[in-house]
Amino acid sequence: MLWPERPLVSLSYPRESLTPWLRVYRHSSFMGCFVYIFFGSTKEVTVGPTAIMGLMAQPFVLTYGDDFAVLLCFLTGCLITAMGLLRLGFLVDFISLPVICGFTNAATIIIGSSQISKFFGISGRSESFIDALKKFIQHFMEIQLWDTVLGVCSIVTLVLLKNLPGKRHGNWLKKCMWLICLARNAVVVITGMVLAYCLSLHGQEPFKITGNITAGLPSFQPPPFTTIHKNETYTFVDMMNILGSSVISVPLIALLESIAVAKAFAKGKKLDSNQEMIAVGLCNVFGSFARSMPTTGSFSRTAVNNASDVKTPMGGLVTGALVLLACGLLTSTFKFIPKATLASVIIVAMYYMLEIRVLQVLWKTKKLDLIPLVVTWLVCLSAGLDIGMIVGIATNLGLLLYGTARPGLLIEERTVNDIPVLFVSPLQSLKFPAAEYLREQIMTWCDISKNTNIIVLDGRNIIGIDATVAKNLSLLNLDLESKKQRLIFWNWCENARKTLVAFDSSTDSHFRTFGDLVELEEILTSAEIIRKESSNL
Repeated sequence: MLWPERPLVSLSYPRESLTPWLRVYRHSSFMGCFVYIFFGSTKEVTVGPTAIMGLMAQPFVLTYGDDFAVLLCFLTGCLITAMGLLRLGFLVDFISLPVICGFTNAATIIIGSSQISKFFGISGRSESFIDALKKFIQHFMEIQLWDTVLGVCSIVTLVLLKNLPGKRHGNWLKKCMWLICLARNAVVVITGMVLAYCLSLHGQEPFKITGNITAGLPSFQPPPFTTIHKNETYTFVDMMNILGSSVISVPLIALLESIAVAKAFAKGKKLDSNQEMIAVGLCNVFGSFARSMPTTGSFSRTAVNNASDVKTPMGGLVTGALVLLACGLLTSTFKFIPKATLASVIIVAMYYMLEIRVLQVLWKTKKLDLIPLVVTWLVCLSAGLDIGMIVGIATNLGLLLYGTARPGLLIEERTVNDIPVLFVSPLQSLKFPAAEYLREQIMTWCDISKNTNIIVLDGRNIIGIDATVAKNLSLLNLDLESKKQRLIFWNWCENARKTLVAFDSSTDSHFRTFGDLVELEEILTSAEIIRKESSNL
């Protein structure tokens, strides 16, 4: 029930380049199951090839051979393991929900669009979302009737099975329905395979099928650091140059997928992100010795484990054993699987991965978060997933830094006991990028409000300041004194006061302790008297 979901993406690629790609995809299906037993922290998680990992590794395999995917798997494992050992799990927190959603939506569209030609029985393969649309339009007249009919029937069946009611506990009918719905992908694929086989016995081949697939298990050997492809030798440096940014983006995406899956099924239990990183990293390191491509936690297979009520990570032993059994004995039967059926399974899976609701939520709550989401989405579709992820993170960090450099300020003029007062309340803590901005804003308002002689800087939202902020506050105090105006630090915490006083001891007399408005009125009255006396001098 678990295994047929693993190679669906790989089987749906065109026949002319299928052999190396299918081989590396198949070799990726079992090692993670065994390694995660010893190092994993979540009993439901299953590590193996995923659609997104396949999409990232596919171009290298189809163009340069499977050695590049194996090396990428090894490097991915080393980097993720090192991050886990160095306790760098917090770095994942810098990748926000909008960036993740934009990346996921783009990946689902790219993967889904790559199956359009197989769904309609059109020959050829596409390199990107735009390329898939172009080729579909160019070969529109080549659409095959029976492939299309089979694809539509497969999609309808998958959707119906997903929405049919069924319970694991109850009478035998409910249990059977639950089992069929749970294994709906396998049911549809096997049904299509049996149909194609029966028709072939009568000399009919109305559907495009996968074709012969070489059986067998991989030879265990160290990952390649040099390779020869089409009579051309590639050194390690050459391979690294070809892999490019994927050496960074693939580990990052693998880590994101795995942590997201583990969190989704943690069920309120504390998740050790660093241990999860070590587990996924070692799965890739050991997997590279079995000719694997990069792997990570799979949501669909983890969901099957969860629905099956798996009790311990030892469930991976059963999964891995079934995969090895299938690779060794059942490979010859896969040649009858119709490509339209595989394409339907992938398209339906990608449809349910789309996160559209998050767009509505962000539009109603915080529209600014739509910027990194849309940027990530569009760049991933146009320039590739790895570049899109990097650009999305950079965009999000830029917005984060902008918010730090331009904090919200509540500035209002009040009259207290006939004394004009300018109240300035930062709405968040102050960091050094905002130091000059705060000073400029206060001085600008003081120039506009010429009758204002006292400025109250409310520090209730400030939990601490750094040296740059302290220097600018000291300069602000000197600027105001030169204009015969007085600055009062009101409601500041002791930590922030100590930092400023240590930098400029003359500011100590400007601090006032916590108090209500009545006490503030008395403070302002005395401050006005002091200001007038200093002005007379």
